[in-house]
Amino acid sequence: MISLGLAGPTHDERSWRFDLDPGGRDPVLGIERLQEAYLRRDPSYDKGITVPALVEIDSGQVVTNDFGWVTHDLFFEWREHHRPAAPDLWPDEAREEMDEVMERVFTEVNNGVYRCGFAGSQEAYDDAYERLWAALDWLEDRLTDRRYLMGDTITEADVRLYTTLARFDAVYHGHFKCNRQKLTELPALWGYARDLFETPAFGDNTDFSQIKRHYYTVQTDVNPSQIVPRGPDPSGWRTPHGRERL
Repeated sequence: MISLGLAGPTHDERSWRFDLDPGGRDPVLGIERLQEAYLRRDPSYDKGITVPALVEIDSGQVVTNDFGWVTHDLFFEWREHHRPAAPDLWPDEAREEMDEVMERVFTEVNNGVYRCGFAGSQEAYDDAYERLWAALDWLEDRLTDRRYLMGDTITEADVRLYTTLARFDAVYHGHFKCNRQKLTELPALWGYARDLFETPAFGDNTDFSQIKRHYYTVQTDVNPSQIVPRGPDPSGWRTPHGRERL
């Protein structure tokens, strides 16, 4: 019902490019850059070109780039098109607490690593660092005696936290100076991240090489040399996590 187009891991000042596709064009939309879909919606648009974005095929226009609502709507508005036995990522009984958990994860972790990486002063960095690690300590404690953030089943809260954890040692620890500890040094979070990684929807859509190429090549203000590090060794993601006991 909805096709998936993957932009390449690097881009220039104009926008994300479909350079992974034959001829460098998205095979459904026929465009080279995501920017084209933004400009079809608003020819005067001069802000950031962000992913993910939903694009209407007939008009070629971006419908939304509000990532928080994209995943919400894919679950609630497209349920008749879900696969049989698809997981309930937004369980009614956990919704209120889940909203609070996701808000803290978003502001303190998903955004927190960026506050560290792009801090413009020592004071701003120190504050961002303390906030980030306070949240990660809270998550480490929360995940010590429960398999997933909301209990014994995967929810949208886990999807949103995973995106940052998957990048943590490869990018955020060094590139963004979030270096109190590595993810691999946090027993509960590291086991939890590996548990999710071994779930096909997570691990099958994680490309550590592309993650590193994006951050270290595109963010020249943080990494002027554009040298992409060789490590860390990703084989640890496939080691037993032992989380089944929870």
